[in-house]
Amino acid sequence: MRVGTFVLAAQFPGQGQAEPLHRAISTAEAAEAAGLDAVWLAEHHFVPYGVCPSAVTLAGLLLGRTRRIGVGTAVSVLPTTHPVALGEQAALLHLVSGGRFTLGVGRGGPWVDLQVFGAGKEAYEHGFPESLDLLLRWLREPSVGAQGPRYAFPEVPVVPRPDELEPAGAGPAVVVACTSPGTVRLAAERGLPMLLGMHCGDQDKAAMVALWRRTALAAGHGADAVAAAGHVSAGVVQVADTRADAVESLRKAMPGWLQRGLAAHRTVDGRTRAMRDPYAYTDLLCDLHPVGPPRLCADRLAATAEATGITRFALLVEGSGDLAATLHNVARLGGDVLPELA
Repeated sequence: MRVGTFVLAAQFPGQGQAEPLHRAISTAEAAEAAGLDAVWLAEHHFVPYGVCPSAVTLAGLLLGRTRRIGVGTAVSVLPTTHPVALGEQAALLHLVSGGRFTLGVGRGGPWVDLQVFGAGKEAYEHGFPESLDLLLRWLREPSVGAQGPRYAFPEVPVVPRPDELEPAGAGPAVVVACTSPGTVRLAAERGLPMLLGMHCGDQDKAAMVALWRRTALAAGHGADAVAAAGHVSAGVVQVADTRADAVESLRKAMPGWLQRGLAAHRTVDGRTRAMRDPYAYTDLLCDLHPVGPPRLCADRLAATAEATGITRFALLVEGSGDLAATLHNVARLGGDVLPELA
């Protein structure tokens, strides 16, 4: 089982915008020291829900601050990013880190970001497959040209070539955030593993894995490759001596952050979208994920793995909103929970 941290760089009430970014850096360093597998970085624009606007940029910094741990984006939003520019950055990080970088990509949401960056709603509603395929070609081929509805340019050489890394001889791993059957099928047809959100329970994730497996096999991907897909399950973790203490830590801090962060999202067309109730959502996350003493946390992770077949986890560790508490949570995840899993 591979357990990592999920870092949103969340701005909790009363905090400035630099504080969550520095907490993100400290969390990654602590995760490496604790023996965790990876740190996954979220990307958001214009909202305190998460103040990192470029996951790939922060990934470059963290790869330079660490030596062993994997660093991935969860996710880089494709509709507002040129796939070639993102592919160049991914290739660079893959090569200079010795293969420790994973590129997670997603469709994002119908937010005002699409208007600010000139992508438009069309890029969100219909453009994701074209962007994803162009990105994959950039990471796999020596030269690339495009003649699509959104991207059209003459063939140009891929520099730097991500497949020149030795001894792997392949480009960076790519995962796709999946929240609907459509994106599940899209990822499966291309043989790409999924990143499944922390709002989903084991039953929903198991159904998405089953759909992915059926679609990948039907698309001609081999049974061995399908079995070794390496999907990632996002979640929340809070380790404490008792379940009550762990839940209390999250209930004190998370609703205020969720209330402010979710309410700040603006749609590209001004349409009102219903947001989750922050208190009910906090309770849901506490029920779904490893929140409690080490044995309970390990059992929760093992149960998810058994129900879904997923053995890679990206766990939000900053739910308390406090730097010292977050670092303590990371240390306990590595020092107390991982041995129970073993």
